[in-house]
Amino acid sequence: MFASALSAPPLPSFEPVAYLREGVRRYSGRVRDSVAYARVRLDPALGNAIADAYLAAPGRDERAFVAYAEFCAHTMRQYQFLIGRVEFGGLGVAVRVVDDDPYPDAAAMVEDVRHRRLRVFASAATGNPHPYLSDGENDMFRAVHDAFGHAASGRGFDAHGEEAAWLKHGVMYPPLARRALTTEIRGQTCALVFRRTGRGFPEQKAALLPRRFSDRRTVLVDRAAG
Repeated sequence: MFASALSAPPLPSFEPVAYLREGVRRYSGRVRDSVAYARVRLDPALGNAIADAYLAAPGRDERAFVAYAEFCAHTMRQYQFLIGRVEFGGLGVAVRVVDDDPYPDAAAMVEDVRHRRLRVFASAATGNPHPYLSDGENDMFRAVHDAFGHAASGRGFDAHGEEAAWLKHGVMYPPLARRALTTEIRGQTCALVFRRTGRGFPEQKAALLPRRFSDRRTVLVDRAAG
């Protein structure tokens, strides 16, 4: 599901799913979002630094647990918002956890969520357990990240799309929880792209990367992109 090659051109963006984009706005309270997500790129210099930091981090650092607890609490709230009945203020998405990677690309996932359906690859089936999150909690995170990160930003599963999805989804987390999100998305993405290309996903970790890597201002927006 994740396309790791940074040398290839960015995957085409798509029209963000309107009700999910509105869901991000409602949850975060951000009235305006002026980011041109279609132009977001993963900066190679920054990506290399994040990859080094992720691989150097301990697998399970108890100093990160407060951030992960807050991250988990917000993830569960977002999940209930995602699946909640529309008449009660939710978004009404039917989420199903499956044992195989459910989508060949982001376009297939987006087609599902436009019809308020979403399948997620079961964490238990990956053979790469998380040191803090349960499989169920990790499945919830996968669902909300695909919905509020990718589908709401209009970006796919390549490295540049993950950077855009991190930026979009990050507005739904407070600063401390956002640092855990950075480990989960920026950290794993950069470790895979810059240090472990072709070898599968890196080991999942419960640790915090240096604070600067959670700064939204570090994102590269290509002004020349179409």
